[in-house]
Amino acid sequence: MIFPRFPSRFAILAASALALLIAPALPDASAMPRSAAPAATETALPVVEIAQSKKPKSKYWRKKVRLNTNEKPGTIIIDTNTKYLYFVEGNNRATRYGVGVGREGFGWSGTVKVGRKAEWPGWTPPATMIARERKKGRNLPAYMKGGPNNPLGARALYLYKGGRDTIFRIHGTNQPWTIGQNMSSGCIRMMNEDVEHLYSRAGIGSKVIVIGPNGKGSEKLYTDRGMDFLGSLFGG
Repeated sequence: MIFPRFPSRFAILAASALALLIAPALPDASAMPRSAAPAATETALPVVEIAQSKKPKSKYWRKKVRLNTNEKPGTIIIDTNTKYLYFVEGNNRATRYGVGVGREGFGWSGTVKVGRKAEWPGWTPPATMIARERKKGRNLPAYMKGGPNNPLGARALYLYKGGRDTIFRIHGTNQPWTIGQNMSSGCIRMMNEDVEHLYSRAGIGSKVIVIGPNGKGSEKLYTDRGMDFLGSLFGG
């Protein structure tokens, strides 16, 4: 009987060395283009992404709805009682978004306009908020640069009245689970993907109607008749 001959240890090592010599060299990570290499700041993003995955109840997800209103297309109606923001599109249709609103004592109502807009806005807390939070043992920064961890989120629409800043905003949030709740100091917060969607549609000068926490007057302003199935199927 003839037994097969196994290669010696020396032959195995020699073959391995030859394979390394003829194999195509892999590029050094330090020599890779900047666009291909992950940015240093990305190490903090997974924490934000985990937070962003905590979505609110499905009833607060963006929907196309049938809306009876006399307001012109492009008008924004915010009902802080139901926690819904409507972008009026005309023909008895609107896009409805879930929002977070002012907690007890911070609710408000009125008609304002979008005075300016910003992408990934910086945050300058009002002096009253800084003082209020300091009493609770929480020190707020005088200014916070825009970014994924900024409380104003991805976009902000600044609300003006009579040409002056009201200090209230419609903005994104890095705490999407707070949508549908009374959590803010009077600002209207939205999921980042929703505020980006609204930002692309609402222009400077857009009329914004805010209905107070008691919902007074909402029945004269609009009637939400539920999901617009055709609009949801073919709309954006």
